[in-house]
Amino acid sequence: MASYRYVAQQAKVIPQPAKQAEIHEAYARVVARLALRALDEAFSATPASFVESVILNGRVNATDSATGQAVRACVVSVVAERKDFVELVLDEPRLDPQQCLHRLGATVSKHPHDLEPVTPIVEADLSRYRIITDTAVVATLDSRPDLLQMNPYDFERLVRELFEAMGYETWRTQGSRDDGVDAVATLADPTGSTIFAIQAKRSKNVVSVNTVRAMSGVIDDKDAGYGIVVTTSWFGKDSYDFAHRNGRLRLIDGRNLKALLAEHLNIDALIGLPKVPPGWQAGDLVRSRTWTSLGSPRAARPAKRANWPTAHRSTAQPDQRSDNQ
Repeated sequence: MASYRYVAQQAKVIPQPAKQAEIHEAYARVVARLALRALDEAFSATPASFVESVILNGRVNATDSATGQAVRACVVSVVAERKDFVELVLDEPRLDPQQCLHRLGATVSKHPHDLEPVTPIVEADLSRYRIITDTAVVATLDSRPDLLQMNPYDFERLVRELFEAMGYETWRTQGSRDDGVDAVATLADPTGSTIFAIQAKRSKNVVSVNTVRAMSGVIDDKDAGYGIVVTTSWFGKDSYDFAHRNGRLRLIDGRNLKALLAEHLNIDALIGLPKVPPGWQAGDLVRSRTWTSLGSPRAARPAKRANWPTAHRSTAQPDQRSDNQ
């Protein structure tokens, strides 16, 4: 109801229904306010050093009046940067929530009341990948497999099964024909799903920064949310610095890979590297340890996998050696 009117002759209070245009405008403002509230909750609940940006796809569960089918329309989609969001004064009465979303670069349905959808800014699209069938490898491994002695295809399958054990849905891609992507994983949540392009490198030498840079290009070309490089060896400082600046790259080195295998697949793996990598201890090649980070003290922690898309980082410094060592 828009208002109430008192009729003296009848001694009654008569409700005055709101016009359809007013109802539609009010609903659009509610959608905008809910989106801003969700973003505010996400930024408020996480330290600034951990979360720099938040992706929000706002969906409405409803029934399409034209078909009777259940729908889940995306009516707002936005990638909000913390530095931009903190400038908003959300409790200011004169604040216009729709203009706020526009300022943040959001895509908003022009007619959310009619469930007119918008295309999510970030959405899982597997059509860009050459998906092929695969077989399991974990059951065939020795009790303490040496990751460097595995053939490359078995190692790729092992990495894929590791991500499945961590709660992701994964597929194997068609090797060299898919721009260095060995597997693709998706992580679903109430707002949609995120694609992770994965490259598995079974190597005894440092992974070059060029490999990490190339993964950045793959993310854009394949429209992935994040790129992950997994290796049996290690990364240099240049690689960690590039991944940190990019914000969408995750690096898992050999010792952290060992820890994840032990935690999620109960595999106590060995890594027969000919020398101890910079910053490692000799025991890291044979002894599993507690997971510390995604390959670097400056990368994301996978202990809570849903946090990966939020680009968590700590302030600890990686080993200060270059990628050329």
